[in-house]
Amino acid sequence: MTEIDFSQLDTYARYKLMSSLIVPRPIALVTTLGPDGTVNAAPFSMFNMMGEDPPVVMLSINKVQDAAQKDTASNILRTGEFVVHITDEAMAAAMHRCGDRLPPEQSELLYTGLTATPSQSVKPPRIAEAPVAFECVLHETLETQSRYVFIGRVQWLAVREGLVDTEKWRVRLQEFFPVGRFGASFYVDCRGRFAIEAHEGKAQAQSGAASTVIDEM
Repeated sequence: MTEIDFSQLDTYARYKLMSSLIVPRPIALVTTLGPDGTVNAAPFSMFNMMGEDPPVVMLSINKVQDAAQKDTASNILRTGEFVVHITDEAMAAAMHRCGDRLPPEQSELLYTGLTATPSQSVKPPRIAEAPVAFECVLHETLETQSRYVFIGRVQWLAVREGLVDTEKWRVRLQEFFPVGRFGASFYVDCRGRFAIEAHEGKAQAQSGAASTVIDEM
């Protein structure tokens, strides 16, 4: 094994190693509203689900030089609202372009040709092309020297028609093709899927468990 003492590395070296080894990561394409009403959209791969009771997601946004704030961070801190979208293959290129540097008064949606559509429970709009949108309010904010970590409480979920079986509350995974972030500028798709059968002992234990048990995989 190559042994690496993180205390001896600079910030950029730690970032390169962690962001290229902790992969693939889901991508949150986040919409917020600027002070003048401009719809901001930006992708973040330091993002994930934290739990379902309450339903919360985590979004980590780095500070820029001199502890300044990115537009998304500024807007969340000011309004306490944002929408997290999951990107699929069809909109991956537009998602990537939302990461281009634009002035705060210029909307990434207009820049990329994505379409804003009204949300149900928050003011920032959803992106019509996205297969999944979680409308969130700010639940808690953590802050480090280099980052804001926003914990959002999901108020509302919108999914593409037919993607969810609303009788069984099951996602039709065979129709869901999100993309994830790999190292550097590389992305991955979800087409190379495989299943692992449950171990016999585990299957026997699960057969006697309550039907309300949630699968944690």
